[in-house]
Amino acid sequence: MIVKFGLLTAATLSTLTAYHQAQAQDLIVRIGHVSPLSGPSAHMGKDTEEGARMAIEELNTKGLSIGGKKAKFELLSEDDASDPKQATTVAQKLVDAKVNGVIGHMNSGTTIPASKIYQTAGIPQISPSATNPKYTLQGFNTAFRVVANDGQLGGTLGRFAVQINHAKKVAVIDDRSAYGQGVADEFVKGVIGKSGPDAIVTRQYTTDKATDFNAILTIIKSKNPDVIFFGGMDAVGGPMLRQMKQLGIEAKFFGGDGICSSDLPNLASDAIGEGKVVCAEAGGVEEAKKGDLIKFKAAFAKRFGHEVVLNAPYAYDSVMTMVDAMQKAGSSEPAKYLPLLSKIQHKGVTGMIAFDNRGDILDGTLTLYTYKGGKRELLTITK
Repeated sequence: MIVKFGLLTAATLSTLTAYHQAQAQDLIVRIGHVSPLSGPSAHMGKDTEEGARMAIEELNTKGLSIGGKKAKFELLSEDDASDPKQATTVAQKLVDAKVNGVIGHMNSGTTIPASKIYQTAGIPQISPSATNPKYTLQGFNTAFRVVANDGQLGGTLGRFAVQINHAKKVAVIDDRSAYGQGVADEFVKGVIGKSGPDAIVTRQYTTDKATDFNAILTIIKSKNPDVIFFGGMDAVGGPMLRQMKQLGIEAKFFGGDGICSSDLPNLASDAIGEGKVVCAEAGGVEEAKKGDLIKFKAAFAKRFGHEVVLNAPYAYDSVMTMVDAMQKAGSSEPAKYLPLLSKIQHKGVTGMIAFDNRGDILDGTLTLYTYKGGKRELLTITK
């Protein structure tokens, strides 16, 4: 029997080549990411982006499959500059790019308007940091967050100021952003709930781009408060601390996760003081469960050459949680994996991630910090 090896081989090779080409066509999964990559909060936005990027790189290294196809993950990152209008523009850009999901936005003031665009398109959105309760109170089934909201964070800080710091007189400043105003409102509720309305001696306002606070700080100084609460970001909080020192204001300085960054000592310089600042991070891992987070931070520093600023672990967990839902659904199509995302139980580096029926994280933790020796120091972890 004579076999025409040449012809058989050519035909077989042609068939095999076509087969392997089909197999080689990876499932492309595009994950959108949005944060402020320009403007005063760019250092925090870049931190969030790097957390998401680290997850994408790890997923590609693992060679995961979704629905029997090898998945190749791409990060499409956009800059919203902390501006609500720009946020909606880049949100539509990601929708038009047919992303499979979105990680972001960083700020509440950008997350909330963008969320309507993602909801209309049916694209799941996980914010790693937006804390304003309005985000999930809109009733969008596509909106999730992996951190506690302002009701928990601001209220806890308000109660802490009265119960632990024994504050009798409290001044409040916010930057009029959705985040700053929201967390300040909840802080006020926490104070009033423990001490009554007379404890709030003045409420002042600034902007998220202001640099001169002498007028409002002079008013506050005349009230001689024990605590000044600032609802805003570290890029404003740092200079505010410096001007407080120049005016001889000795009050403790409280704030939410917006100021609770590793960059605050650089922004405030020697005005950071020793135990003068008390801030809360919307999230945190109890001591017994810190191993994974410590490993993540070490890997992050090795990959990017600097320490985590604030939100990188939550952005990383957001990506991993979304992809976990895709794997469980056997599909990266938003409509197919969204039901699995709402029921997910994902063990992340920041703890167990599961959502309630609004999209808020279940059993979310808060971490309170102060600063000593120019470094952030843990005070307590609470729920």
